[in-house]
Amino acid sequence: MSEQDNKWKFLIIADDTPEFVKVLRLASKRAEKVGGSVLMLKIIPPADFQHWMSVRDIMEEEAREEALETLDYYAKEIKRISGIDAETVIREGKPEEVISNIIAEDRDIHLLVLGANVDGDPGPLIKSFREVLLNELHMPVLVVPGNMTDEEIDKFA
Repeated sequence: MSEQDNKWKFLIIADDTPEFVKVLRLASKRAEKVGGSVLMLKIIPPADFQHWMSVRDIMEEEAREEALETLDYYAKEIKRISGIDAETVIREGKPEEVISNIIAEDRDIHLLVLGANVDGDPGPLIKSFREVLLNELHMPVLVVPGNMTDEEIDKFA
């Protein structure tokens, strides 16, 4: 077993929910503490526009550019918080399928870290996890409540 085999890789799913910044902080701090790494995944939902091919292509390209900008911004945050250079991946598809596929492809992923809204609906990723991923994934999943403070996250990490 190589040193890389023992290295924890945390998978986080970049989105625009307020709780994602909590996930990012916790995964970054924890990876730093254990000498691990962070894989940040941005999922682009499938295009639901089928009338004109060229319009769909433009929409997909714009979504990809926006995803790159988002990942670049958050990768800089991870670097600032922990000194870690995050690995980034963009995939298109249904979140539960994309997450299952990326975990199947990358055997170095040891932990999926998700954020949960604590005020009402916990969010689409938690729903996907409960309804689909729970039966498919064979790894620990850490759910970060969106109401955790930075101090609480730092203490936990």
